[in-house]
Amino acid sequence: MTEKTTPTATSIDRRSIHRTPVRVPVKVRHDGSESDGMTRDLSSSGIFLYTDTTMKPGSKLELVIMLPAGLGLGPGGWTLCEASVVRVEGPSEDKGLGIAATLDRIALMPEIG
Repeated sequence: MTEKTTPTATSIDRRSIHRTPVRVPVKVRHDGSESDGMTRDLSSSGIFLYTDTTMKPGSKLELVIMLPAGLGLGPGGWTLCEASVVRVEGPSEDKGLGIAATLDRIALMPEIG
């Protein structure tokens, strides 16, 4: 008799879209305060960034990011993202807290000319 197995959450990468390594500055707004951060990687549905702001999974964030062109996320430029924290790592000595978040909404900001 053949044994039937089903994959578990630990055996499957839960990301459906590959994240691209990108280091760009990001402004993080959380609970009425604003801080600086740095991205590690991102995709059209998620981001990993480092910041000194303490937060918990489930927290809602606003992120302002200067996206470079050519990432498959549109033409690039200043972008406002609404995000939900999925996981918090660290802190590490040199980078701060690691924050993994889903991107719930992405909107290009108009250029100020």
